[in-house]
Amino acid sequence: MSRYTIAREGDVVTLTDTDASLVVRVLTTASNAYQMTVKGEDVLRRKWETLDDIRGHMELNGIPLLWPYANRLDEQAFYANGQKYSFDPALGNTGPGAIPIHGFVMDADAWNVLDTGADATSAWVAMQLEFFRIPRYMKQFPFAHTLTMTYRVQDGALEVQTRIDSSSDEPIPVAIGFHPYFQLTDSPREDWRLSVAARTHWPLSADTMPTGETQPITRLLPDPKNVAVKDVTLDDIFTDLEFDTRGRAVMSLMGRRQRIDVEVGPKFKTILVLSRASEPTVAFEPMAAISNALNLTQKGLYKDLQSIPPGGSWEESFWIRPLGF
Repeated sequence: MSRYTIAREGDVVTLTDTDASLVVRVLTTASNAYQMTVKGEDVLRRKWETLDDIRGHMELNGIPLLWPYANRLDEQAFYANGQKYSFDPALGNTGPGAIPIHGFVMDADAWNVLDTGADATSAWVAMQLEFFRIPRYMKQFPFAHTLTMTYRVQDGALEVQTRIDSSSDEPIPVAIGFHPYFQLTDSPREDWRLSVAARTHWPLSADTMPTGETQPITRLLPDPKNVAVKDVTLDDIFTDLEFDTRGRAVMSLMGRRQRIDVEVGPKFKTILVLSRASEPTVAFEPMAAISNALNLTQKGLYKDLQSIPPGGSWEESFWIRPLGF
């Protein structure tokens, strides 16, 4: 029997690593891995009974893509290449109220399957969204490009790979992110611990925007590699990630035996950690830039915003690795 298998039923693709008892289900029209289990135990937060409960409004279920900006902006506009671009709130896809949040492709349903397969080393599905073909997206973010996402199960982990190909005549700012929530099933939340592989913390204003100031992570988390979840409430941004010899920075959620490692590649320069007593989950959010990066760059308060040159591309991965299940 092959270690890696793939099955397709309608718009759902199931990727399986039989040796690791790892199963990932992807809703291809939304390019969202909405369920990930190990030995039948959910790794991702599950607030739904059937896929129909969230079909068409994936929101923060599964592994939602935050694009063209991750998390919040401080006004109904963004800046790129020195130019201000105002949103049209009437389109209803930039978030409620005066603060745009989470981009506007989480509920996209126009992704097309490019490729699926399984061989001796992995199983995968790749999807593409031609952003430039969708007028309501282009009106809000008028930079022509194509998004390609590949979900791959390999060696007991899920890789989430994203590629952005520009067909714009101007540089495209890259403030992409993802917002998965994780859970453990071997122990109560009060017993969980965190490890955050970062050096710098960005304090937030009252409206949860980075102020532009920074401080050592140890000012907030005295021992960032051993944080008791019950002792902290976090909705915090961390940068200067600590990359290992593989070029990955590893964030961990640990229970009695179970552990979930989120490993990010070097173009993900930021991790947002969200942990609240009201939620039996912890979110590790890989981000290419901090919240409000587009506008903080214009103000001279952020220096690490990446961009894609005309005709160029941006590509990076992160991995979710469950252990001890």
